[in-house]
Amino acid sequence: IGVSLTSSSVEFAHVGGSEASPRLERVSSRPLSPGTLRPLFREQNIFNPQGFIIALKEARNALPCRGRSVSLSLPDSVGRVMMLDMEGRFRTRAEGLDLIRWKLKKRLPFDTADAHLDYQQIKTRENGDMVLLVALVLRPVITQYEELLEAAGMVPARIDFNSFNLCNLFERRLGAREDFALATYYESNLGIMFFAAGRPEFVRNKELPGDETVYDRMHKEIRCTFLAYKEHFPERESRNVFCFAPPPMAKDFCGIASDAAGCDPILLETKSALEIRENTSTKPEFLFPFTAAIGAALKAL
Repeated sequence: IGVSLTSSSVEFAHVGGSEASPRLERVSSRPLSPGTLRPLFREQNIFNPQGFIIALKEARNALPCRGRSVSLSLPDSVGRVMMLDMEGRFRTRAEGLDLIRWKLKKRLPFDTADAHLDYQQIKTRENGDMVLLVALVLRPVITQYEELLEAAGMVPARIDFNSFNLCNLFERRLGAREDFALATYYESNLGIMFFAAGRPEFVRNKELPGDETVYDRMHKEIRCTFLAYKEHFPERESRNVFCFAPPPMAKDFCGIASDAAGCDPILLETKSALEIRENTSTKPEFLFPFTAAIGAALKAL
């Protein structure tokens, strides 16, 4: 079971089958009253805990399956994701976490001891330095989510950001190309990740307002990100670009990415990533809000 959260609703997805052949069994959603949830980085996010718990319980009870364990997908604006260069190597994972906290101390406007942090080693350079993908969220923020899910009768066994769960859902499609860019616009977050040899090497996330300026902001951010990537990696060519965006704006989003990349992007759709039971709609407009929850659920297969 995967769960994704927005400021207006909670989405649940039940995925069955196997890792090699996943199947979407059922989805459910419940609205949140205005002001219940605000995705924030420095503050707790839930301002109406009881209403949040009720929505979680109702959405969970709509799925005809047992089990308390869920995989939670959080809005990207709740945390931070970055690429980090580190000198030398770590003897243990605990040592790595301590050294990363020390390095980030001067870069972040809070005590890094207050952050829940995780990392993945991406590669080792010729001089022995490591390149890491680092993700962090402040402890009070993630603790509130954990406690309220538990109060609703669920155990958040896995917690990740929407951007990573979108990658997880489309992993098989993306894995066919070792060098590519993935541009997504999901729940007001613009995410752009560049991969080389199948591993991320450049990451940028930006929260964009959902108003009449969104296309102008989107065009500027995507163009600047592609230019920044080219400056960091002049030897790379962005020939393979994948896009994922809300169905009503998908065509325009692909056009903006095409202008920035100089190639025709490939549009990703949720229904193409796994089998879907006959009683579930395959319309893009229906499936799109559940995409992060589906990607989160796949991690438990």
